[in-house]
Amino acid sequence: MIRCLAIDDEPLALQQIVAYIGKVPFLELAAQCQSAIEARRFLEQNVVDAIFCDINMPDLNGMDFVKSLTVPPLIVFTTAYAEYAVEGFKVNAVDYLLKPFGMQDFQRAALRLKERLEAKAEKAEPAHTTDTSAADHTSHHAPAEDDTIFLKTEYRIVKVSISDIRYVEAMSEYLKVYLENEPKPIVTLLSMKKIEEHLPDYFMRIHRSYIINLKKIQEVNKNRVIMDSDTNLPVGDMYKEAFQKYLDTKFLGK
Repeated sequence: MIRCLAIDDEPLALQQIVAYIGKVPFLELAAQCQSAIEARRFLEQNVVDAIFCDINMPDLNGMDFVKSLTVPPLIVFTTAYAEYAVEGFKVNAVDYLLKPFGMQDFQRAALRLKERLEAKAEKAEPAHTTDTSAADHTSHHAPAEDDTIFLKTEYRIVKVSISDIRYVEAMSEYLKVYLENEPKPIVTLLSMKKIEEHLPDYFMRIHRSYIINLKKIQEVNKNRVIMDSDTNLPVGDMYKEAFQKYLDTKFLGK
C-alpha cells in the first residue's frame, strides 16, 4: 500500500482527493490536512510515501512547503492554475493535476506513483537471491568493542551510540535513524546495506524498509513489532522466518 497525505485548503477539493484515494486499491490515506503548516506537523511524527498537495494555499503555499522538506516523499501537485506546471516539475513532482480533474486523471497520477515507488524498490534491492540479512541476523560485522558510528545529516557529522538506535527506516536513498530519547530521527544519505554492515547482532532487518534494535522491542502482535505506544512496524514476508526463529530462541512458553 502507498501511504498518502492529502493537503488542500478548500474543504470540497480535499474531500474529492480523499474520495479518489479511497477508490484506488493500492492507495491508503494516512491523513488529510487543510494547510501546509498542519501537514508539516503531521510529517514530524509520521512517514508517508506520497503527498497530493495543492499549490495555492494561504500562509505557506504547496510549492514552498515541498521545497522545505528535508526528504520529501513523492509529490503530486493539484492546482487550478496551469502556470504552476513547469515549476511543479522543477521540484521533481511525479504528476500535476489541473483542477477540476476527474477520476481518470487521478488514476493516471496514482499509477505513476506506483511505478516510481516500484522502480525505487528495485534499485534499493538489487538482488534477492541470497538475502543474508533475512536468513541470518548474525551476519553483521560491527566490531564488538566500538559502540559508535558517525552519520552525516544536512551539514553536520553526528556521533551516534549504536545502543541508542531504536530502529532504522529506509526512505528512497535516505535513511531515518530513530534514537532513544530523541523526538526527531537523524536523516542521512545512506543505504540499508551499508548501515547493516556496521550494526551488531542485536539488530535485525524485519522489512525492506526497517531494521530494528531487538533490545528495544516492547511487544510482537501478529506481523507487527511494537517499539512503543506510537510505533508499530510491519514484518515483511521475506523476513518472517528469520524473525520467528529469533522469537523462538527467546520465547518461554508452550
